[in-house]
Amino acid sequence: MLSIHQRIAAELGVRDGQVQAAVDLLDGGATVPFIARYRKEATGALDDAQLRTLEERLRYLRELEERRAAILESIESQGKLDDELREQIMAAETKARLEDIYLPYKPKRRTKAQIARELGLEPLADRLLTDPSIDPVAAAEGFVTEGVADASAALEGARAILIERFAEDADLIGALREQLWNRGRLVSKVREGKEEAGAKFSDYFDFGEPFTKLPSHRILAMFRGEKEEILSVTLEPDDSPDYEMRVASRFGVSDQGRPADKWLTETVRWAWRTRILVHLGIDLRMRLWQAAEEEAVRVFAANLRDLLLAAPAGSRPTMGLDPGLRTGVKVAVVDATGKVVETATIYPHEPRRQWAESLAVLGALAQRHGVELIAIGNGTASRETDKLAGELVQHMPSVTKIVVSEAGASVYSASPYASQELPDLDVSLRGAVSIARRLQDPLAELVKIDPKSIGVGQYQHDLAESKLSRSLDAVVEDCVNAVGVEVNTASAPLLTRVSGIGSTLAESIVRHRDANGPFRTRSALKSVPRLGPKAFEQCAGFLRIRGGDDPLDVSSVHPEAYPVVRRILDAVKSDLKSLVGNSAALRSLRPDDFTDDTFGLPTITDILRELEKPGRDPRPAFKTATFKEGVEKLSDLTPGMILEGVVTNVAAFGAFVDVGVHQDGLVHVSAMSRTYVKDPRDVVKPGDIVRVKVLDVDIPRKRISLTLRLEDEITTQSPSDGPRRGAGRGASRGASHQGTRPADDGRDGGRGTGNRGDGDRSDGGRGNAGRGDGGQGARGDGGQRGRGGQRRPAPTGAMAEALRKAGLTGDD
Repeated sequence: MLSIHQRIAAELGVRDGQVQAAVDLLDGGATVPFIARYRKEATGALDDAQLRTLEERLRYLRELEERRAAILESIESQGKLDDELREQIMAAETKARLEDIYLPYKPKRRTKAQIARELGLEPLADRLLTDPSIDPVAAAEGFVTEGVADASAALEGARAILIERFAEDADLIGALREQLWNRGRLVSKVREGKEEAGAKFSDYFDFGEPFTKLPSHRILAMFRGEKEEILSVTLEPDDSPDYEMRVASRFGVSDQGRPADKWLTETVRWAWRTRILVHLGIDLRMRLWQAAEEEAVRVFAANLRDLLLAAPAGSRPTMGLDPGLRTGVKVAVVDATGKVVETATIYPHEPRRQWAESLAVLGALAQRHGVELIAIGNGTASRETDKLAGELVQHMPSVTKIVVSEAGASVYSASPYASQELPDLDVSLRGAVSIARRLQDPLAELVKIDPKSIGVGQYQHDLAESKLSRSLDAVVEDCVNAVGVEVNTASAPLLTRVSGIGSTLAESIVRHRDANGPFRTRSALKSVPRLGPKAFEQCAGFLRIRGGDDPLDVSSVHPEAYPVVRRILDAVKSDLKSLVGNSAALRSLRPDDFTDDTFGLPTITDILRELEKPGRDPRPAFKTATFKEGVEKLSDLTPGMILEGVVTNVAAFGAFVDVGVHQDGLVHVSAMSRTYVKDPRDVVKPGDIVRVKVLDVDIPRKRISLTLRLEDEITTQSPSDGPRRGAGRGASRGASHQGTRPADDGRDGGRGTGNRGDGDRSDGGRGNAGRGDGGQGARGDGGQRGRGGQRRPAPTGAMAEALRKAGLTGDD
């Protein structure tokens, strides 16, 4: 049998030594980002994706070994462990196979079969099975005792023994499970009287699909409908008699006209229908669920990664607007460092309609604090508030407005950390601060929020908490360490995600920084209480110190490799200041010339690349989308309309796009390209700005069908007419948009989108932080300053007067 390391190596297609080295490092407390970045020589340059897979498989296989040992001990204590059984157990490669073998020996409550054995009926069962020429009734007469009333009772007990024996044969159950998996299907029906209440599941009112073809989102939708008591979901085998025949063949049962053949055939039928099929049904439900859950977690993790690594607008004074109607629009202005400088609440919408006064307040705030960006939350009244910001931009061309995702903003607002970070601000205003900051730097702000509240998953509240949290935490850790963290400005939640730093140590770093001033060097971190050599080794390379005493501290070069840089400087007879950024000089060097027993070619290559662009940010340049003027609600959309939008979420069946109407549209995977698309993420990812064509709008069901294939011809028909021609089969399905927010967010009326037939897109709000409408290349990260929105006629009357009072005119 292959060892754990050998199995993982074979699965990853790498050498055993690479896996062994990685496992040793993980067991020694090293993190995946640290190993991937700074231990390439040891692992043969395994990347973070391979290491995450290795970590997961290592956990599974070690759990498998623990279970194997427990089963061996249990069976041995029963005195039933022989060499053949031990060999079977040792050869089991999955938990399912292991449990199949263990089933006959697993302690259980007294069953009918066990009672029958205690009454001495097992010899009768054995005799009938081995010699069907015996008359069952006559044979049973000899087993009538005080506890067995008559021959019929004896035969019933013998049948219970055989049914249990058939149902606990590991090899048979394993073979039948695979046969049922390959031939069976999942079927759903609407429960009587639930048609209206369960309209969002209407696609599954009479639905069936083979197990092997079911995509994850349909499995999760059907199980969700069952959980909400809208659907009845069953697992149906095909009509083939092969299943019962396979059981009969396994135990030599066949109808040859002998006295016991009919009784044995009936026993096989009972075993299949009452025990084996039920048992396999439970197994396959779990198998379907696990496969769907694994895919849902993968999609959520991938979308979260894209969102966290979205382009930052940069360190620029920003105004955050948290839209609302009755409760008003909350306003917060933060400076270039994210510090709150002023807040306000305005009431431009119904019922107060203080439009001019609100515009004056925003203008005064923007002018007073030199605001360059306006971040507008995408919840209730977002487009109305966007109009207000558009009016302001007309008079302040230096300002750019952008709509950003506010998913999770209320979770942050009510969190203990927000109370600590913004103790003097009302909870309602903290959301506006978060909206502003997540435009400046999505990663730094979103790490303060539970990843599950960010809303870029599918059916996230149906998934196993531990599995989802582990996966999302890994994504956050990888993203934070890929970008690097400025130790002198980072918040405690951001520092917590750095390799080797937990929450306690992060708070200790912040306290030390507050008490002693900014860190001047990375080595100064060693003076932080409880930050020992191991923690320093793990975190130092990911922490940045800008303007410090050592220029290398702003790079991703690990302090342990600083001597290598000194050797490079000696070789080129230059100082660090002259060498850093000097591409010609650095590219003329041969990495091989600087390798030694500790630092190999991968590390030297990384060092030279880093010296060329120290502290480079892997995130893309900041840019924005422009929503079409006059298209603000579902009824404004018409088939054939071409719009610009932002991809907010990507699922297994397609991508959701915000086109500025408070409801995301669905581009089904079949409408993404003229060629076959296996994974929608191969075409788009969250945050991408795309041009789409409207295929169909279903206002009652709040569905928008879109296509990326702008040349598609539109054939309008009612939603019940079937697939739209020219868009592909699935493009017309749309998504059951219910406009709901995640249950753990709680903001009123935020926008959400639905998976096919589900209703609330993965329990999630929308996720496009740092993106939205407005400028054509907003200034930031090298982008050019742009204009947000279209020029409107000059304001007149009360509005013009309010602007004048605020010191603003059309010429400003």
